[in-house]
Amino acid sequence: MLRWAEYDDPAPGPAEVLVEVAASAVNRADLLQRMGLYPPPPGVSDTLGLECSGRIVALGDGVSGWQVGQPVCALLAGGGQAELVVVPVGQVMPVPAGVDLATAAALPEVGCTVWSNLVLLAHLAAGEALLVHGGASGIGTMAIQVASAIGATVITTAGTTEKLATCRELGAASAVNYHDEDFVAAARDATGGSGVDVILDIMGATYLDRNIHALATNGRLVIIGMQGGTRAELDLATLLSKRAAVHATSLRHRPLHEKAAICAAVVAGLWPLIEAGQVRPVVGATYPMSQVAEAHRLVAEGGHTGKVVLTVS
Repeated sequence: MLRWAEYDDPAPGPAEVLVEVAASAVNRADLLQRMGLYPPPPGVSDTLGLECSGRIVALGDGVSGWQVGQPVCALLAGGGQAELVVVPVGQVMPVPAGVDLATAAALPEVGCTVWSNLVLLAHLAAGEALLVHGGASGIGTMAIQVASAIGATVITTAGTTEKLATCRELGAASAVNYHDEDFVAAARDATGGSGVDVILDIMGATYLDRNIHALATNGRLVIIGMQGGTRAELDLATLLSKRAAVHATSLRHRPLHEKAAICAAVVAGLWPLIEAGQVRPVVGATYPMSQVAEAHRLVAEGGHTGKVVLTVS
């Protein structure tokens, strides 16, 4: 049972910052953790919440460059759905100019996930083609905009007419209803038959074979989710013939120095796009933190677009 309860206040240790939370957001990982399928890393709070926004209220030993009272957002390994959370200093980020404090809670997880995978790992470039699965999700809405800002052509999948329209509004050149359309054929049609250069996939096993067939020569498949299962056969002959690569990545269990490097890259590369109006956080619903169970139901049903935010009164 999800409930809002009293806990002892945390205190920042060396190289940590204490943040008074203004808002957090619900991620699919929170649903998995609630069901006992995705425990936090050792030593991390078992309170849910992989991101937050708020104001700094205390600095741990050795912290410089930040001030008490400063508005921030943060990438977390847990603990964000609370009034106070301790954050490793490398995962604290300034709030982009023009973004209000509550909305900023919708940025850290999707921003770091999309930027680390599309830009730092897959090296998506102008003139290339990207296929994004789940384009109306928090990850998808961010990926479409980032890829468009880079100068890539975006093809995406979604499940309803409304979500397909949203994907097009955000910059997708082609939007495919995965219920009754073949995304492999759509990817080839959109690229003159060559296939896409990069795929950002949240489905995993059920899409593996078709994803490989949708790739262009030297294509990169990046798997960041397992909603469609964990086991599938991989046709190595097709992969070899395309000189393609398959990457599978996660964010939560990475060491602190890797997360800090990703956050720094996001602030340097993504925040200017947000401040220039080329990319914006998409928030589909907002709930008070005490109604977290209702927020989980919405995310589980998949009826929302973008992020679901939780605010602290």
